[in-house]
Amino acid sequence: MDEHALRSLIDTIAREVGAASGDVSLEQARSLSEQVQKKAAEMGVNAVVAISNRAARPVLVECMDNSYIASYDIAVQKAFTSVSLKMSTSELKPLAQPGGSLYGIQFTNNGQIVIFGGGEPLCNASGEIIGGLGVSGGTEEQDTALAAYGKQLFEKGRK
Repeated sequence: MDEHALRSLIDTIAREVGAASGDVSLEQARSLSEQVQKKAAEMGVNAVVAISNRAARPVLVECMDNSYIASYDIAVQKAFTSVSLKMSTSELKPLAQPGGSLYGIQFTNNGQIVIFGGGEPLCNASGEIIGGLGVSGGTEEQDTALAAYGKQLFEKGRK
């Protein structure tokens, strides 16, 4: 069995184990983080990638070389926000603006709620949230694009 076939088999098993446990597995998180970091490098972004479980607790956090120190907490909190509120942080943004139905939410939960793009919930094949992805290090648009890319890869990988 060649290395690619072996890696594919390992990824399949890891996905099945993660789906059975109801959480993003460490192997899924590693694979997803690697892919998001490759895309970030292509974009010229030194990102921090955080992946949480369904309880919004970090499974994995990786910092690319020369990433911003502040991006660590921001990425972790984006993953937390997307799981705890069951939506992407970019969806939350308009709701949290003055006059929005969730205005002021960023001051709850000990300030852990992030109200700008870069966080995405990760769902299993049944549509249940099993984790969250947070990306920080670029502009809001770059972080949002990287998180959406990661979510798309995750969804492809679970099928």
